[in-house]
Amino acid sequence: MTAFVKTVLYTDTDGRARFREENVALPEGSSQAMLSAVFPAAGVQLRESPVGFRSQFHCTPVPQWVFVLRGQMEIGLQDGSIRMFLPGQHFYAADVLPAGARFDANIHGHWSRQAGADSLQTLFVRG
Repeated sequence: MTAFVKTVLYTDTDGRARFREENVALPEGSSQAMLSAVFPAAGVQLRESPVGFRSQFHCTPVPQWVFVLRGQMEIGLQDGSIRMFLPGQHFYAADVLPAGARFDANIHGHWSRQAGADSLQTLFVRG
């Protein structure tokens, strides 16, 4: 059985955002069109971020898939690590604020920014 690699941005037990890779099984379909199980979705949203856009540290409000349609998207974490996502790449943002916590920009969340010469177009699919 072939698997799809899912990059997950999540909140670790210390409240800090981290990345991990997970395999998503593709048990359905055929050898020419392997499919995962169907995931629930609550809504779709498009975003255009102009050249120069950079957010402050924040948590994802609700878990969601993020697909880069155009441009380049950098995600930075509190530990100083940065990951770049290019057109056609994706990640699953699930770094929500821990239950009962008050947001602390020195501990929680991630920042995102547009990188490169093109504006950033992203598609968000909320789970």
